[in-house]
Amino acid sequence: MPPTKTSFHLLRLDELSAAEIGELLSEAQRTRGQRSEEARGRVLGLLFTKPSTRTRVSFEVAMAQLGGQSVFLSSETTQLSRGESLAHTARVLGRYLDAVAMRTHRQEDVELVAAESRIPVVNALTERFHPMQVLADLLTVSSRRGQLHGLTYAYVGDGNNMANTWILAQGVLGLDLRLATPPGFGPDPTVLAAPAVRRHPPTLLADPKEAVRGADVVITDTWVSMGMEAEAADRIRLFAPYQVNAALMALADPDAVFLHCLPAHVGEEVTAEVIEGPQSAVWDEAENRLHVQKAWLRALWGGAS
Repeated sequence: MPPTKTSFHLLRLDELSAAEIGELLSEAQRTRGQRSEEARGRVLGLLFTKPSTRTRVSFEVAMAQLGGQSVFLSSETTQLSRGESLAHTARVLGRYLDAVAMRTHRQEDVELVAAESRIPVVNALTERFHPMQVLADLLTVSSRRGQLHGLTYAYVGDGNNMANTWILAQGVLGLDLRLATPPGFGPDPTVLAAPAVRRHPPTLLADPKEAVRGADVVITDTWVSMGMEAEAADRIRLFAPYQVNAALMALADPDAVFLHCLPAHVGEEVTAEVIEGPQSAVWDEAENRLHVQKAWLRALWGGAS
């Protein structure tokens, strides 16, 4: 069944319009904590090639609360581990499942599964994008501050999948986003060239203080993502000036909200006093993964009002 409110796939955030993002966030807020039957008889496949806590649990709970089921499929426990091609796997899964949430290393792999499986595919994380996480972030900001527009957003740290997705979000929604990254670690140039981003470009900076000064939302992410462990020592040294600590947060608006998608390396990209402090919204942010994913699944199967 074609979805009524969302695009068929969700592989990157700029596949949604500003109106669709607004509908999803409103639906997530309205149905927070509710159980329903939109997914009754439906099965969501969780095709993961990377470890997960929040993504796996939130999707499994979302399907359970919608009356459906999920099947967890890791690369180690499927024939992918023995050399079956991803295209062949996707074609088979498309004949069993109603949708796939895929968490993997390469954006190209999610795009391949979407092309081959004939069922809706949602990007649950790749090295380039993390759309469900940023939807959860937006829900957190709107819940904490009562609005999305009229705020200044500061992203500090690595120009990674979170930075890329925040750039797409600000482009689609027309937000005020400043990014401070070390030289050579900026966001993906192709993301900056996306049509929505060209219309509403972010402010790119090298100085984290300049980015955070007066900001209403301060965002960071780990400096050493999965698969970068060999670079850890060099990255920690290069990114040290970009740590979100009490001194940096003091430059933000007094009511500023701190976001981190987790897991955090406390003492590296963020200090304990910030992530455990009163401005931190990271636990609400983690919970909101459940609510936005339920909203997307409900919209996918015609349940959104």
